[in-house]
Amino acid sequence: MRSLTLAEARERSSLITVTSYAVELDLDQGAEVFGSRTTVRFTCDELGAATWVDLKAHSVETISLNGEPIDPDAVSDGRLPLHRLAADNELVVAATMAYSHDGQGLHRATDPADDRDYVYGHLFLDAAPSVFACFDQPDLKAPYDVTVRAPLDWTVLGNGAATRTAPGTWTLATTKPLATYFVTVCAGPYVSVRDEHDGIPLGIHARASLREPLERHAAELFDVTKRSFDYFHGLFGIRYPFGEYHQVFVPEFNAGAMENPGCVTFRDQYLYRGAATRDELLTRANTVSHEMSHMWFGDIVTMRWWDDLWLNES
Repeated sequence: MRSLTLAEARERSSLITVTSYAVELDLDQGAEVFGSRTTVRFTCDELGAATWVDLKAHSVETISLNGEPIDPDAVSDGRLPLHRLAADNELVVAATMAYSHDGQGLHRATDPADDRDYVYGHLFLDAAPSVFACFDQPDLKAPYDVTVRAPLDWTVLGNGAATRTAPGTWTLATTKPLATYFVTVCAGPYVSVRDEHDGIPLGIHARASLREPLERHAAELFDVTKRSFDYFHGLFGIRYPFGEYHQVFVPEFNAGAMENPGCVTFRDQYLYRGAATRDELLTRANTVSHEMSHMWFGDIVTMRWWDDLWLNES
């Protein structure tokens, strides 16, 4: 897939403004692929101009721009060219995507303890196009409406509060404007412990085989979470704006944690199986608080381009 340059990103963001995404994911198509249907609405400042959307699909079924079909074969090197743009545009892409097994994109893992499958999204830095069609650069933020179809015994979590609207179907609440790399969905037979603090619903989640350490560490994890919220609310003077706050401990994670708004993911090694040392508990507490700080610096305030990513981490 062709890499996006800073010059290309600046040109695209000067031309278009993304209004909204509606993403429908079908996670009940087997262990290798999933369905993805994306509706992107965006405006264009130059009538008749051209741009492109990013898409890395296993196969593409249908594409339409403002009601006019586009040949799926037009997708090349991870880009779908879009021509003759109107002032207001609607792009609809139906595709089949491949699960990843390297911790990027939509990762699917099998728990060797019980052979049950788990899915989670990790879209940093440029993996979003392997999950849904998008304008994949950090300054083109937009709200998301996400719907997920999943096996009947699965739980679904994401950036917005998840509601089971029918057997096997989950609807996530509309998000605040997000950069593409912050979008996530976690799905599977997760076990959960829930709480609340200062009007914010809290949840911690892990695979079923880790129920014992999840429940054993729940009180301390919630204590660190609540103290961190109180500290950052006082420090920044801006309340956490993303609704619920879930922390999901996932398998085969290739990072320490990821600050997805409303649904932070952590490597599940942080659920210590044996007696945890003081240093281990401090390391985990630091990570929990660090990821929460990104809700303000990274998620609310997002850099225009990757060369300012250091500001998020500082």
